[in-house]
Amino acid sequence: MTSPAARFAAVYAALTASHEVADYWVQNDAQATAKGQAGRDGVTACVKHVVTYTAVQALALTVTSRTLNLRLTPGRAALALTVSAVTHYVADRQSGHWGDEQPRGIVRLAAIPAKEWLRRDPGAGPLLDQSWHKGWIAGAALLAAGGAR
Repeated sequence: MTSPAARFAAVYAALTASHEVADYWVQNDAQATAKGQAGRDGVTACVKHVVTYTAVQALALTVTSRTLNLRLTPGRAALALTVSAVTHYVADRQSGHWGDEQPRGIVRLAAIPAKEWLRRDPGAGPLLDQSWHKGWIAGAALLAAGGAR
């Protein structure tokens, strides 16, 4: 039987790699451009992106679990994918708003320790966005790896 630590490492690797594929290869330009906009168009673009993002992660998790015989329980895998999807949506609705004078959502949260960095460095927002995603992916991986059949 695979150890919980090995399951965590494999699941984290699968979720992180599939996150990158879904964000940079699968997401289309229209979704990337609109997902942070206010109103229905922004919500729709973000939901479409998160649906494809979750599908890519589900495929990666399934293939990894079967190939490595991780024996992940379906409930824990579904919970992990839900955590990843919901937190991804929350962050991506802030897309394009990292430099706002009156931040909202996770930008407001990030501005507490990183306000000057956000003002000074145009690359700070995307880095904070990706660190948010990867932190939650680690939590999702712990959830998925915590139980095996």
